[in-house]
Amino acid sequence: MLVANDCAMNVGERSATATTSRKGAAALPVAELLKSPSKAVESLSKVHALWQGDTLTYLQALPKEPTFDFIITSPPYNIGKEYETRKKLSTYLEWQSSIIDELVPRLKVGGSLCWQVGSFIEDNEIFPLDIEFAPLFRRHGLRLRNRVIWHFGHGLHTSRRFSGRYEVVLWYTNTPSKKDGYTFNLDAVRVPAKYPAKRHFKGPNAGELSGNPLGKNPEDVWKNIEDFWDIPNVKSNHVEKTDHPCQFPVGLVERLLLALTNEGDLVFDPFAGVASAGVAAALHNRRFIGCELKGSYARQGIKRMQDALDGNAIYRPHDRPVYDHTQSNLSKAPKGYPGHGGDLA
Repeated sequence: MLVANDCAMNVGERSATATTSRKGAAALPVAELLKSPSKAVESLSKVHALWQGDTLTYLQALPKEPTFDFIITSPPYNIGKEYETRKKLSTYLEWQSSIIDELVPRLKVGGSLCWQVGSFIEDNEIFPLDIEFAPLFRRHGLRLRNRVIWHFGHGLHTSRRFSGRYEVVLWYTNTPSKKDGYTFNLDAVRVPAKYPAKRHFKGPNAGELSGNPLGKNPEDVWKNIEDFWDIPNVKSNHVEKTDHPCQFPVGLVERLLLALTNEGDLVFDPFAGVASAGVAAALHNRRFIGCELKGSYARQGIKRMQDALDGNAIYRPHDRPVYDHTQSNLSKAPKGYPGHGGDLA
């Protein structure tokens, strides 16, 4: 198992999140659970907090002014999980649109919004939700910077279409003018170059190394086992597993948070679940507010955030290589196995 201090700064180094005890000594930051609607505005003064309740109610209680540096979430997909009621696709999109209408005015200029979605499925027909959501964001003038393909290796097998093994992260910036800047810390998320010893073969730099010594841009799509967008989804044997059926992996949030925010920025997740985004924020010295309707998820989220703040987070970092399944004997087909050229008796 991995703890926060193995892969991130120590709690004592998080000066921006440190609080002060009554005796004046530095104390560990605290993750707070807020429930009363009257606490909505108060939450903005917190360092790490979850508001238990409906996200639309929460947003409408806030001043309609730029507040958040970064919004990231994985909303319910409308597929009938225990935390949602399946609706007609049009009804679902109307509900999501009402939330987006409240979110965008509260995103700072230069801030980013990441919306991670899969597909709605009806009668074996798929409706990719990133396609459905795109017009909702476009009408607010947000600019799409990347459509990131997140690949994962586990999921249900289907018999009447190819099994789905990827979802999409839509990354938008709130940059009304083309001249507006936005945060993109590429160096913080570079991955090892494929050919670090490659050199210029002509020109004034002939013979010199041609790549960036910090590594390459991780790109926007999974290609093979060496590409680091291949972040495992949270299933039964994942170190982060809770009882949430569709848990956001901390590593996926971590990659985006490091690239699109700076220390001390305020991160908001309108569908926080068990607060994976809050864990990533706590690990990397960002403030965090999230909304979660279900009490059991909110309580687990607070515990996970507090563990991260205390330096005891159990999580899988975004840059940890994926297990090479070919190293397992289970990957070797039995002798005579049709179509596999098996060699085991």
